[in-house]
Amino acid sequence: MGKFKMNRPTFGKEPLVETGFEVIKVELEDGVAGEANNDGTIFVDKNIKDGSIEEAEVVAHEAKHMKDMKDGVLGYGDDHVEYRGKKYERKNGKIKYNGKWVEEGHKNFPWEKTAYKKGRAAVKQLKKQYGK
Repeated sequence: MGKFKMNRPTFGKEPLVETGFEVIKVELEDGVAGEANNDGTIFVDKNIKDGSIEEAEVVAHEAKHMKDMKDGVLGYGDDHVEYRGKKYERKNGKIKYNGKWVEEGHKNFPWEKTAYKKGRAAVKQLKKQYGK
């Protein structure tokens, strides 16, 4: 599976994201950059360069999901996603939201909006810090 552990991801010599989560590089489906898992791990696609701004964005995004899961705000099951006490049916890579089946990871889900915001904030911080 080609994986490695990275407890404190870095960009250059600086911590990328402060996490208590294990980050593992794996091959993910096309179009999927990262996954937060119920077991406390974050998968990052192996094709994303180590220490890159893209990696920072993915880890920050998935770390937000991990924090929400830890805080009881978000939960994933094989057949549902639960967010703030409301369950959304899940199957075949889609989630039923507002009466429509939508691809998992879509930016319109409320739990994704907050995670994308964290990812963008990490990118902004790193670009400012490193003049990129």
